[in-house]
Amino acid sequence: MLSALATGTFVSLALCGNASAVELHKSADTTLNLNVNGVAGAFHSQKGYAQSETAKAEGRDWQEGFITYGIDLTHTLSPKAGSLYADVAWTSSGTWGQGDAAGFTTGDERHTHIEHLFAGWKSGELIPAFGTDGLDVSVGRQYIQIGDGFLIAGDALNFGEGVLGGDLDRGGAYYLAARQSFDNTAVIRLGGDQGWRGDLMWLKSDNPAQAKPEMAVGTFEHVTDDATLGATYIKVLDTDRDFAFLYPDREDTQVYSLYGHGNAGIKNLFLSGQYAWQEKGDDSDENAWYLEAGWTFDEVAGSPYISYRFSRYSDGYDPLLYGNGRALGTWFQGEVAANYAGPFSTNARIHQVTLSVTPSEQFNIGLLMYRFDTLNTDSGHLDGHEIDLYGSWTINDHWWVMPLLGRYDPDQSTSGGGSQLGDSSANYYTQLLVGFNF
Repeated sequence: MLSALATGTFVSLALCGNASAVELHKSADTTLNLNVNGVAGAFHSQKGYAQSETAKAEGRDWQEGFITYGIDLTHTLSPKAGSLYADVAWTSSGTWGQGDAAGFTTGDERHTHIEHLFAGWKSGELIPAFGTDGLDVSVGRQYIQIGDGFLIAGDALNFGEGVLGGDLDRGGAYYLAARQSFDNTAVIRLGGDQGWRGDLMWLKSDNPAQAKPEMAVGTFEHVTDDATLGATYIKVLDTDRDFAFLYPDREDTQVYSLYGHGNAGIKNLFLSGQYAWQEKGDDSDENAWYLEAGWTFDEVAGSPYISYRFSRYSDGYDPLLYGNGRALGTWFQGEVAANYAGPFSTNARIHQVTLSVTPSEQFNIGLLMYRFDTLNTDSGHLDGHEIDLYGSWTINDHWWVMPLLGRYDPDQSTSGGGSQLGDSSANYYTQLLVGFNF
């Protein structure tokens, strides 16, 4: 199952709180900030899933946590010369208890490593045709997301010691995706927040669980208040031969993608869709696509929101480094299915219905419902249903809490080609997350 995995849950969870920083220094031209944020989580799964050599049929209780701490600097040269910026931060992470439900972690993971180390320059008013800061050049270790994360949402797969004897260990905190920055990048962004814009990127991963891919990425899009339409091209330039067995056909893969999202000028409407076509390194062709529509009832108390999405991934599709770019459930479809049981955004057809209500600015309640169908059952039978009920409470500018209760109901256990160990009865899954930003 390793070739189908990615993670990035915390991308959406971070939105529960308001990012903030402690200002260490401020002058007319220079600002220096201290940034500290972290998440702790407690998890329970009644069932285990056959994704690693340490997976077990019985239920598991485990805890995860991380803290990221560092400083960022901005310095304005002049309106015509633009500004410089830099960021450096470390992440300390760990998993405790019995390890996660799929056995990717064992509970013995502890690790501290540099997370951000990048610098850049923004053009200010130097190039009027591009607008203010219409040219942005940066290099170094940083988080990169393409669109809403359908293809790339950081380098966020965080295995522990439970896989291949610990050879893929990044320090645990598998669900929270404690580490998300690419090891090295070179990024050129052209254009502002509106109109025509594009990106040229070189991304290098140091993640052994992803076979350490090196990628070239280009995007081109048109942005208005009502809609964004765009295209993405990705070429996997290289993978690490020591780990290439995890993704034997990833090197030389090319991805061509078209996407769009917005409200088409109708205030309460949300529309989104994307199509990705892959030419893989073994000369096979694969594809993935989705269509989504949602509506906000803003004249009803709590502004209820409902949406439906259909997504389909061909049976040999490489999901690359996808993640939750918009909200919980964006591309991690099902808290149990997407993280432990599968499918992992390949060889699947997925129906998703989302319901949410916002009683106040600080509190949101949501319900995520899924149906999973396997396209090619020769290598497994991961059909099933899942329902996840969650709440998110922003206590203040610094603290947030998110409880979640899930029910995952697979059609088959491992004896019938599924991934759930022991039997195919329903798994009741719970988690409680607490996060802070300072």
